[in-house]
Amino acid sequence: MPLTKIQSLGITDGTIVNADINASAAIAGTKLSGAGKVLQVVSTTKTDTFSASLNNAFTDITGLSVSITPSSASNKILITSMVNFGCSNAYPPTLRLFRDSTHICLGTGSIGNRQFTTTSAGGGQDGGDNNRAMTNTISFLDSPNTTSAITYKIQCGVLENAATFRCNAVGTDNDATYASRTASTITVMEIAG
Repeated sequence: MPLTKIQSLGITDGTIVNADINASAAIAGTKLSGAGKVLQVVSTTKTDTFSASLNNAFTDITGLSVSITPSSASNKILITSMVNFGCSNAYPPTLRLFRDSTHICLGTGSIGNRQFTTTSAGGGQDGGDNNRAMTNTISFLDSPNTTSAITYKIQCGVLENAATFRCNAVGTDNDATYASRTASTITVMEIAG
């Protein structure tokens, strides 16, 4: 019996279910979109260590960035990140989130001598705590308003004075059983607008 080609006009809306779709079929993401749907996910995990000697300054954490190209300018990007770190002395370590060269997810208001950051400075660290590790998490829904490739990255900083910031290690990075080596991550998800 010869096969009959079915025209799209002859298909009633809502009659094709997932089981009817060939596993190798390429369906455009725009056909799956609806507000709030996850369209793509890109993630980076940093397993090696990073250190930077900083004096009331910030720098990029090498290897803790991720790039994504939104499919529509009306879509949003959900950024989640977990950063493990330590600091060589009591001066506060902190983190900033960037979209390309723009600092995002930061406080507002009167600044004075205060500094805008994304996460609070490492809580509870004092001069005797440089062997302890800290974890900061970030969750932020960004509206980049573009279909060009963008890069999200994490910067580390040390406020007030000079110290060594260490990612994925404790502040001293001593070779001892009380010291840990960890991993840090950054994940971005395009959310249909």
